[in-house]
Amino acid sequence: MEFLELAKKRYSCRKFSDKPVEKTLIDQIIESAIVAPTAVNKQPFKIWVMESEEAKETIRQITRYTFGAETFLVVGYKEDEAWVRKYDSRNFADIDASIVATHMMMEIEDLGLATTWVGYFDAPKLKELCPQMAGYGLIAIFPIGYAAEDAEPSPRHSERRGKEELVEVL
Repeated sequence: MEFLELAKKRYSCRKFSDKPVEKTLIDQIIESAIVAPTAVNKQPFKIWVMESEEAKETIRQITRYTFGAETFLVVGYKEDEAWVRKYDSRNFADIDASIVATHMMMEIEDLGLATTWVGYFDAPKLKELCPQMAGYGLIAIFPIGYAAEDAEPSPRHSERRGKEELVEVL
């Protein structure tokens, strides 16, 4: 599939079927994260695969946006492992983690699965419930699975501002 076609096809899925996601597909999603570009290739990110019953219950405790998914990926970053731009001390950890998360999101779509980027979650509580996440900034939870037959994009999905408003040629 051409990238632009894939990008246009992808939408935030908010309803999943009960079909389980195969481990080989999870492995491909993880591989897409590992090959994602990061500043100076520092890779200051971590991904947690939340699939045990205990892990799923943890996710349900920190967000209501699970949409019936049975597998979740949490993406985080460590600032002290990231590249810092010398001119203004800008730390790129959150940018790198966002690039990684975007790669994962697009790979999920390319594999015929669905997801949505969940940013509305109680990160401090998640770190409390999962101490291994304590030293990380947490940016996203991806519920992943096969879209339910009646899943559809939000009405806002196709609303886009125009190029003339978003792009300036200097």
